[in-house]
Amino acid sequence: MTEFATVVLAAAVLVFVWRASVEARAIAFAAAHDECLGAGLQLLDGTVVFQSWRVGRDGGGRLRLFRTYLFDYSDDGAARRHGFVILRGQEIEIVGLGPTLVAGHAA
Repeated sequence: MTEFATVVLAAAVLVFVWRASVEARAIAFAAAHDECLGAGLQLLDGTVVFQSWRVGRDGGGRLRLFRTYLFDYSDDGAARRHGFVILRGQEIEIVGLGPTLVAGHAA
């Protein structure tokens, strides 16, 4: 019976982690989409890609999981630029866009 309980517990933990990851990805996608929409940019590929996670402390000193997602966007329909979203737990920490070109030079 102990082995069965261990397997059930492990499965429950895996489902919890998977669900939290899917929700975090959806939050990151919405943040990237909103940022691109607000800046008049086009979100390319319609997706964000998980890059990394780390454990860090938030403003209150509590340990939190930080996830980084990457996405591509375009300002002119031809050039591909890179952006990122960092989540603190399930909250948006920051959305970053790469440099834009102004008269052939990075601004």
